Parts: sequence; structure tokens; C-alpha cells
Amino acid sequence: MRDDILGHLLRASSAAPECPDVERWWPAFRELARTWRNPMDRALAAGFAADRAAWAFAAGYQAALQALFPGIAEDTLAALCVTEEQGNHPRAIRSTLRRAAGGWRLDGAKRWTTLGPRGALFLVVARDVAAPGERPALKVARVPSGADGVRIETMPATRFVPEVPHARLAFEGVALDEDALLPGDGWALYAKPFRTVEDAHVNAALLAYLLREARRLGWPHAWIERAAALLLALRALAAEDPSLPQTHIALAGILDTGAALMAEAESNWDSSPADAARARWLRDRELLKVASSARAQRTESAWRSLTRTSGD
Repeated sequence: MRDDILGHLLRASSAAPECPDVERWWPAFRELARTWRNPMDRALAAGFAADRAAWAFAAGYQAALQALFPGIAEDTLAALCVTEEQGNHPRAIRSTLRRAAGGWRLDGAKRWTTLGPRGALFLVVARDVAAPGERPALKVARVPSGADGVRIETMPATRFVPEVPHARLAFEGVALDEDALLPGDGWALYAKPFRTVEDAHVNAALLAYLLREARRLGWPHAWIERAAALLLALRALAAEDPSLPQTHIALAGILDTGAALMAEAESNWDSSPADAARARWLRDRELLKVASSARAQRTESAWRSLTRTSGD
């Protein structure tokens, strides 16, 4: 067990072994998970160890799941399954859970599942059809990827971070034990806060990846200093309640500062040797724009919430 993550990022070797696929990345992440017990530290250490943005993203994603779902074993590759054909809002969720003999029956489909083709455990958001009320009663079910009735369709590679696979999932009469469902509201306790937790961990992992490249390529110390400060800010924020508006506002400020730092990194890349890492970053930097509108809406909602409670 280690706790000096910042010292590790600033002192560890800046060399990263080539890692072209999930099969080689996942064992390396599991080894780091045994060393760094805090999920954010795992994101930072694995992002730093990544030879490309794809594995920094994947590390941040897995670490975020481990932060929000502490019951996930460190050696279990997991995927949160929310998005369906109509989107990822509560009323767009059509997958269903019904009582069956000795447990539950899951039916439905998911349109976009990160790391789905390699998933060992799917965390599936679905409606409890027997629950009363107009608002969908959503639950999260733990579903082994090899369970009977689970169908996995690998999707084409994306334009950026194409090494990270995605899948469509179909569930046809999947039988689940009684304890397969997580306690509480699946939206309020898991799906909604995951967006915030994921943003923090993924951005931290990506920035740690860039910090390693900065050290390898001899970027200015001033850039590395600001990156280190932002990483400590993200690490501190990870301990805050992801449902609170003040957490969203602080995260927005950190991400905005981080975006400026990453944009500044472009000139550093331009002055660095034209190697494979630089070419991949130019391809993958579009990842930073994903879900930007959702983040902006989340921040606006946080400000409205604080304004109402403060009386301003």
C-alpha cells in the first residue's frame, strides 16, 4: 500500500511500455490497483503509466466505478450500463426488472457500454416494473457478462481512443439472484453521481498521462507544477459528496483550468519530437470535448440550486 502519489508522479520513471490492446492494459491496471488502494490514486498512477490517452481514460473509468461501487473487486473489469436508444435520462430507460422465482428477471438493451466486449461485470440500470408511481423506479443490477440471456455485440472503433472497445448489450430473460440488485435508488445513488465521479477520475488520469509525457519530453517545469497542483485539487475533490452543488461548481472550476493547461500543452507537443505518442494525442484530444454540454448544464443547475438556498 502506498500513499505518496504526488511523489510517485514526479519521481517515477517517465518511460511507459507500449500497450496496444485491452488484454495487455488490464493486467497492468490490476497490478497498480493492488499497490494504490485509493481509487483516485489508482486513476493517477494508471494514467501516469499509460502509453496513450486510451488507457488513461480506461483507468479513470474503472477507478470511478470502484469509487462509487466499493463492492467491485479490484480484479473485476466492470462497466456501467445506462444509455439506451432514447438516451440516458430516467424516462429513456426501458430495460425492465421483474420479480421471478427466487429473484429477478432482466429484459432490455443498452446502446453504449464502455469496455463492454471485455466486461466481466455489467452494472445495469433498469426499471422495477412493480414499483408504484409515475416516475420510473430505477435500480442497478449486477449482471455477469457470461450469464444466460446476455448478448454482446462489439461496436466499430471510435475516431478517437479507438483502442477502448464499446458494445451493444441485449438482455433476454436474464435470471438474477435476489442480492443482484444494489440497495436504494439506482438513479439518485449511482447513475447520476457517476457522471461527476467519472469526470473527476478520467480527467485526473488524462492529466497524469500528460504529466508523464511532459517529464519524458522535457516540457517546462512551470507546466508540470501547474499540472501537479491540479492533480492534488482533483484528488481532494474526490473525497467530497458528488451529489452536492458545491462539488459540481468546484469541479467545473478545476476542469476549466485543466482545459486551459491541456490547450497550452499543444505548443509543448509542437516543439517535441514527432513520435507515435504525439500523433496519438493529436488524434485523441477530441475526447476532452465529450459530454461538455452535459457538464455545462450540471454546473448551471448547481448555481441555480445554490442561489435558491442562499436567497440571492
